[in-house]
Amino acid sequence: MVEKQENSVLYYPIREDAARRTKEMNSFSDYKEGSATAEYRRCVDQAVEIAKQQKEKVDPIYHGKIDALVDNYARKLADNMNRGFEIDARVPSVMVAGPSNFPTGKKEKQNAARAQNMEEWRQVQGILDKIKGTGMGGISADNPHAVEQLEKQLEGLEKSQQVMKEVNAYYRKYQTLDGCTALSTVEIEKLKVSMEQPWHLGNKPFQSFALSNNSAEIRRIKARIAELKQYAEVGFRGWEFAGGKAVANQEMNRLQLFFEEKPSAEERSILRKSGFKWAPSVGAWQRQLNHQAISAAGRIEFIRPLSGEHPRDLQPKAKQSPGRNETVR
Repeated sequence: MVEKQENSVLYYPIREDAARRTKEMNSFSDYKEGSATAEYRRCVDQAVEIAKQQKEKVDPIYHGKIDALVDNYARKLADNMNRGFEIDARVPSVMVAGPSNFPTGKKEKQNAARAQNMEEWRQVQGILDKIKGTGMGGISADNPHAVEQLEKQLEGLEKSQQVMKEVNAYYRKYQTLDGCTALSTVEIEKLKVSMEQPWHLGNKPFQSFALSNNSAEIRRIKARIAELKQYAEVGFRGWEFAGGKAVANQEMNRLQLFFEEKPSAEERSILRKSGFKWAPSVGAWQRQLNHQAISAAGRIEFIRPLSGEHPRDLQPKAKQSPGRNETVR
């Protein structure tokens, strides 16, 4: 039975009977009832704390993803621990069983299973790193909130640009920062210290390159927002091919390939090289939905539309954007 914590994180069941059996097969000391569950919950609580700290650092739109990662960690850790108990109880230790007629072959298989289980444990622990990294990278185009985040970033850049211009104008007029309402008292004192440093060139608070670099970033973000909005308005279209269909899933922002039968090893290799990844949750091979995905699909002969056309020719007429890095930083 799955048990829910007060903070809504789920505790998955730990097999106490298997943990007890493992102790009996490998030690002469008694098993402390509930110790396996207690250790499991300690690890989950640690993940919850990491998630809590991460949520304080990132935009709230990432909180749902962080919660999902914590639940994934809790579930997979329980599976891994229960699997470990089952493996450890297969063959007793030589200390408990004694060397006479010891099943060496079975022990070797047990050790191999243990090694695999340990590798799976490392992968489970890697989820903690994913939690720590959520929301800390660039703004990906396949993020449904990408435009919203970019517009928020643009707002901050434009505000900074205006402040730098106002501060420079104030200083140019009064030759002092005292009394400048564009900055707080603390910011004024910090800027004074900065202007006294040997690396601060020129007689103005904010140097020309700072404004020009910020202006260039504003232009880049504006162009990216326009591009993403264009993608959302294009309305890509799917098609049928021999043995399946291609679906332009606008809601998930994915070009999805559904096959009636599992593609051959060669075909799967081609799909991977073309940027498609298998998504068992939806039963499709998919990649981000954009012009590059349509072009890539057009180069794969076995998913060509039944009409014989290039997938690109089936799409609504719209201005094509050149290939580019799809992650904004």
